[in-house]
Amino acid sequence: MSRSPLIRVTAMPTDMNPYGGIFGGWLMAQMALGAGSLASRVGQGRANVVAASDFAFPAAMALGDELSVYCEIVREGNTSITIAAEGISRERNGEATKLVCKGTFVFVLADEEGKPRPVREK
Repeated sequence: MSRSPLIRVTAMPTDMNPYGGIFGGWLMAQMALGAGSLASRVGQGRANVVAASDFAFPAAMALGDELSVYCEIVREGNTSITIAAEGISRERNGEATKLVCKGTFVFVLADEEGKPRPVREK
């Protein structure tokens, strides 16, 4: 089965930590952007992140590598959507890939006033 990334971005020098690796916070932000895109699309409107957990960084990502973020819904509540995200890096000058990050995000859908609203209209 083929899947499409929600985000695809290249790691740049400003995304590095003081030790010369890609900053974990940057990876977390990219996963949040991808998960938020899916939550807003499914919920057809504003989706606010209310929790993030289960982060892991099983491999390092190098400067210039391309990050693809893949997301899937793992749970739908009345007003919330839980999304698992994972980031796969592809080496800059080749095709080798590896899992570099993963985490879980919970979003609550909001109406125009910012109040929670149902995921699915009844």
